[in-house]
Amino acid sequence: MGADHSRAAPPTPPGVRRILIVTVVPLFLATLVAALVLWPRDAPRPEAGDDLPRYHGTVTRVVTEPCPPNPAVPEGTPTTADGPCGTVTVRVQDGPDAGQHVDTPIPAGPGAPSVSVDDDVILVSLIDPEDPAISTYNIAEHQRGTPLIWLGVLFAAAIVAFGRLRGLAALAGLAASFAILLTFVLPGISAGQPPLVVAIVGAALIMFVVLYLTHGVSAQTSVAVLGTLGALVLTGLLGLAATNATHLTGFGSEDATTLSMFRGDVDLHGLLLAGIIIGSLGVLDDVTVTQAAAVTELAHANPNMSRRELYRSATRVGRAHIASVVNTIVLAYAGASLPLLLLLTADSRALGQIVTSEFLAQEIVRSVVATLGLIAAVPLTTALATVVTTAGRRRAGANAAPGAPDDVAVALPRPATDRAETLQALSTPRTRHTPPATRSEWPEPDRSTDTPW
Repeated sequence: MGADHSRAAPPTPPGVRRILIVTVVPLFLATLVAALVLWPRDAPRPEAGDDLPRYHGTVTRVVTEPCPPNPAVPEGTPTTADGPCGTVTVRVQDGPDAGQHVDTPIPAGPGAPSVSVDDDVILVSLIDPEDPAISTYNIAEHQRGTPLIWLGVLFAAAIVAFGRLRGLAALAGLAASFAILLTFVLPGISAGQPPLVVAIVGAALIMFVVLYLTHGVSAQTSVAVLGTLGALVLTGLLGLAATNATHLTGFGSEDATTLSMFRGDVDLHGLLLAGIIIGSLGVLDDVTVTQAAAVTELAHANPNMSRRELYRSATRVGRAHIASVVNTIVLAYAGASLPLLLLLTADSRALGQIVTSEFLAQEIVRSVVATLGLIAAVPLTTALATVVTTAGRRRAGANAAPGAPDDVAVALPRPATDRAETLQALSTPRTRHTPPATRSEWPEPDRSTDTPW
């Protein structure tokens, strides 16, 4: 998340709390009902394939040798037989040959792992179709379980060390997000449910669980929830309009084409929209939580700010945040699509044809729609947070002087002696050594809100 402001916010008035409860609770219940209706009860089970037996092993020796010539290939033609060639001795760790040393050919070909002594590898057992009693081993890939476990431990330890209890809550929220994705979103799409509807419901469910679990049940969190939900709906509508306008089919990647071969009933167009929504959720949470926290902190720092001043100040924070987040989104999509971008450099077609092709237009639509949703989240969340934050201050300022602006927030009732002291302070000329903090705390109605803060 983008911000963690653990300082206790002023208590929210009962009326405002009731409004938030009446607004948020029905939305949460509606999300639960939709999730129960769409829950995948008959999701297809993966068919048992002809997976080869896989065993763990450790490389003990690597012997390289010249590759034999291939008479079927003209001389000078590069082939996978050009190397490396040789044998690898592996000590098998499990399976029927556990503890024995077996010889395997050195892996060769595109994407083949490069092995050396003491490497932990995965072996596959190949059965001779003519004589099932004869089996050989090949190296499929490296074992990655142990490095991934240590990387996960480092990740969790860093979060807990820095965030403490809030870090533990963030880890719990991350686990809840993956649980919802793996038990509801993905099985629901596989079961033939509309991907766009499943993505919106799943994203809303993740939002409710993660935000309240990580940031606690408070008015500030409720404002972030409402802002995120509104931005999610807007992102879905913008994505639907953009994909229809650009006539995207969802077949813009090799993965989608492969999926269509195995699961022809999956709506790839809806899957594209679902990916846009799920991908936007994490950044939306960051923006909305930061804006709600910024409004609370600004109001705490200066309780006498008017509602308009508070909104403008928090919006300036949002502008700076959006400026950096936009670059983050574009670079994230570019980093995930580097092979695609490199492929474009080898394409001989005109630039206009490349940009308008589906595989690149799809990435452009992803970036633009996600950015528009983020931009809309800033004013929406800031406006909601401003109304909620200043509502209690206005009620507390019922004893304000006649003629004061309606949206001026007065944190505490004024004792009668404060007026004389304030007038005396205003009539006293300021000296060069008077610090700025001694100036009057009464807001000036005509003060510009565009000055640096």
